[in-house]
Amino acid sequence: MTEPIRVSDNQAERRYEAWVGDDLAGFLTYRLGPGRIVLVHTETEDGWHGHGVGGRLAASALDDARGRGLRVTPLCPFVADYISRHPEYDDLVHPSDD
Repeated sequence: MTEPIRVSDNQAERRYEAWVGDDLAGFLTYRLGPGRIVLVHTETEDGWHGHGVGGRLAASALDDARGRGLRVTPLCPFVADYISRHPEYDDLVHPSDD
């Protein structure tokens, strides 16, 4: 893969989208609540598995949550595992979700 993975927040669809060139490589759906974002499901499109798309989506969503002052509820098992492997995001997890 030579092009970078770009992540954007598609607020109308309530999901972060990972793009490589003109190709949708994956997405991470979410729900917003007062002071909180619930990260629901990460999906990587066929042909993009193993290229870092899921990790890039997780990191981008978590960085965006931090920038917006939101706590995170990681319902998505992939995101929960990502947080467990990247303790710099532990402080974002909503206390009731520890």
